[in-house]
Amino acid sequence: MHRFTRLHLLIVGETLLLLAVTLGILAYFSHKALREEAMRNDELTLDGTVQNIDNILLSVEQATGRIYDDLLEHLDQPDRMYAYSRDLVESNPYINGCAICFKPGYYPGKDLFMAYVHHVTSAKGTDSALVTSETFTNRPYTEQVWYAEPMKTGWTGWTDPLKGPNTECEPLVTFCLPITDKHNERVGVIGVDVSLHQLSEIILAAKPSENGYSVLLAHNGLYIVHPDKEKLINPNIFSQKGRDVDASELDAAKAMVNGESGKMTFRRDHCNWWVFYKPFETVEWKGRSSGDINWSVGVVYPEEDIFGKHDVLLWLVLGIIIAGLLVFYILGRWMIRKQLKPVKKLAALANHIAEGNYNETLPFIDRHDEIGLLQNRFKQMQHSLQDQVEKLKEETAVLYQHGDIQLAAYDKTLEVDKMKTSFLNYMTNQISVPVEGIDKAVTALCNNYQEFSKEEKDRLVDNIQLQTQTTVELLDHVAHFAETETGKEAPND
Repeated sequence: MHRFTRLHLLIVGETLLLLAVTLGILAYFSHKALREEAMRNDELTLDGTVQNIDNILLSVEQATGRIYDDLLEHLDQPDRMYAYSRDLVESNPYINGCAICFKPGYYPGKDLFMAYVHHVTSAKGTDSALVTSETFTNRPYTEQVWYAEPMKTGWTGWTDPLKGPNTECEPLVTFCLPITDKHNERVGVIGVDVSLHQLSEIILAAKPSENGYSVLLAHNGLYIVHPDKEKLINPNIFSQKGRDVDASELDAAKAMVNGESGKMTFRRDHCNWWVFYKPFETVEWKGRSSGDINWSVGVVYPEEDIFGKHDVLLWLVLGIIIAGLLVFYILGRWMIRKQLKPVKKLAALANHIAEGNYNETLPFIDRHDEIGLLQNRFKQMQHSLQDQVEKLKEETAVLYQHGDIQLAAYDKTLEVDKMKTSFLNYMTNQISVPVEGIDKAVTALCNNYQEFSKEEKDRLVDNIQLQTQTTVELLDHVAHFAETETGKEAPND
């Protein structure tokens, strides 16, 4: 019984071990592939975020270019510049404001000229109106970076975020396009503003995950896109007041502002986060400015959002594997016990037969597998054993008969030997009398020969002859008896 239990455990254990190793390897590589796939998906999300941001910027650039050619034809009409600014702001939902300004004294009688149209949000924050103005902030536009740099170098592109005193109401990024007259002389600048709040809302509307978000940084660490509006106002990413920032988060920020590409983990609020980042690159387009934008875009995820489902799936798979192994163990043990049940019965029957019950009848088994073949062979062996036992019984009976006969003959032989011995003892006693007489007569004759008379000598000689004759007769009787017994034993031999 214990051997069958060990056999069950051995078979099921080895099968379970093989299955567990196979499923473990499968689960390991599947989980590894899923993690790698999750990483690739996050990198694709990063590329999609770059494309989404670039599409917004490109639409602003194309809208600006659309009015630019017509504007060059009407540079001598300053009042028309307001119409161009308003048209640009109204035609593109991403544009918060547009300023068309010219170098000092370009228009006669006007030192500075700016046609500035922009949205102003109501106090309730529910709607906005277009406002026309001739100034931008409290400083002359000639001192503003978005005007001075293009006028000086002819640079076309996007400024870094303008915050605080550099804007009127909210942080902005500005697309700068210098105006060149027919003499190829720079005479002014078109500045098209995009609100960082609005840009963030548009970009963040496409959430990379339930708790993830996108971030866009300028090369000086200023936020361009971030879900926390307060961070769009703060000077830069390294000025995080009000909370402790883990060194790993600052390392990730440094990698982004340095224009690196890759992924990195960092700690925030006692949780692990991942950031996938790369330099922001605009798509090359015919007629588009090739000016570099030193921005970096990233998508940030809590680790749970990336691997949470995969970890749950892993635990689910492990649970299924364990449950499956348990069910397999139970079913395997049951099936093995069922399959080995005839073998156990056969083993018990073999032990019973080994104890001497050779006529035990084997039950009928309707099986054509190895177990059925084994039982049929065992049945044949039992029949053969029964035949051998019957033959042994017959031979044993014959041996017993022969033994009885031999025993009877042996008893008879003992009796005959006893008779012979008695007869020989008797004859020996009988022979000893005349022999003693002969001995006495011969001794007397030898010792007293001279003293005896002739009659006495003759009498002793006659006595010796008589005793000798008697001895000879007795010896003849013994010889005849020996011959007779020898003749009786010869046929038995």
